[in-house]
Amino acid sequence: YALQKDIERKIEETRQRFKSEYVGESQDKYDSRDVERLFKEDALVEGYLTWRQFVVEDTLKMIDESLQWRKEFTLNDLTESSIPRWMFESGAVFLHGYDKEGNKLFWFRVKLHIKDAKTILDKKRYVAFWLERYAKREPGMPLTVVFDMSESGLSNIDMDFVKYIINCFKVYYPKFLSKMIMYEMPWIMNAAWKIVKTWLGPEAISKLKFVTKSDIQTYVGPEHLPPHMGGTDQFKYSYPPLPDDDFQSPICENGPIVSEDESDIKDIESESKETLESSFNSEQSLKPKKVYHITSCSHAAESIDSKSVLCFSPSEELRFGAKESERKCLIILNNVTKNHVAFKVRTTAPEKYRVKPSNSSCEPGASVDIVVSLHGGFQASPQDRFLVMAAEMESSAGAGVSELALFWKEVSKAKVMEHR
Repeated sequence: YALQKDIERKIEETRQRFKSEYVGESQDKYDSRDVERLFKEDALVEGYLTWRQFVVEDTLKMIDESLQWRKEFTLNDLTESSIPRWMFESGAVFLHGYDKEGNKLFWFRVKLHIKDAKTILDKKRYVAFWLERYAKREPGMPLTVVFDMSESGLSNIDMDFVKYIINCFKVYYPKFLSKMIMYEMPWIMNAAWKIVKTWLGPEAISKLKFVTKSDIQTYVGPEHLPPHMGGTDQFKYSYPPLPDDDFQSPICENGPIVSEDESDIKDIESESKETLESSFNSEQSLKPKKVYHITSCSHAAESIDSKSVLCFSPSEELRFGAKESERKCLIILNNVTKNHVAFKVRTTAPEKYRVKPSNSSCEPGASVDIVVSLHGGFQASPQDRFLVMAAEMESSAGAGVSELALFWKEVSKAKVMEHR
């Protein structure tokens, strides 16, 4: 009883402070319907409080971010007709079935997702549509997210989209996430999920479950798993209509979207082999004011040195295998500054490797996926070395090819940070 009274006091404090400190005169900041719900539904406020360990200050920031997002994406007016039809037809995202605890399954078929800046906003709205639809139909009931990574590869990796999905559960829909099942994650994506863990935070890392065909039934029964996962559920997605559990007789299954064309991968911008090898093998006792080392992503976000501009994963070595699928490695650069960061990648063996991108920039707080490909006929050697050079750009600087070329020409060496 005492605990319940304390919760009620926290709810009231949160509402009063939100009204005085956030709503105030900014009537256009939020959708009035969301504000009204916040002041009527105790469970909604309690959900935010619970996710922020009942720290009112943190809860208020979360509510502010959540309600602004809801207005930006027009969640209260988002309908099936406001989403491009091809997204529903793709079958990349849908709700269907339940896990062993009775939580609804939210499927992401990763092989059907191709990174494309032109469609990312529509994809985010598409995810929001499904979450909002479920929230209205099953208020307060958690979801289990299933990332089905079977048959997926590098062209399907979109770290900013993954970060958005995680934010949906961390900020926009508190207490919604039961668990996140990662099914048959490809070897190439290991580095990517090290980054994802830092985004999830300690309260949500325990919800990550990495599984294969042999152990996914620990969490989901065979009656709710498709045949390729060892299950007996014959459901095959098609549209229209939207799939519900009483609609299980669709007639066509979507195939995978064509993966990226590797023929457009540009050669790495290379420096002479002798010069770089000399750089790697020479005494590296440069003064701190000259070189700031890029912090490894294995550190917690709060422990990143203030002079660092990039979080880097993997931080020490790339591992190539003998199989064709193991002749590519992924490097993820995460910008921890409030400005654009320009970067270059160089190697002692430019004849062996292609790097995409090798000379680009990373937006504030965003990440960049760098694909390192081993040319056919070549073998990786422990003697091969890579150098990442990075420097923070002025907020007014452009990020086009010509602007980057000018930036590297003019930037002071003292501002260039290196990671070998």
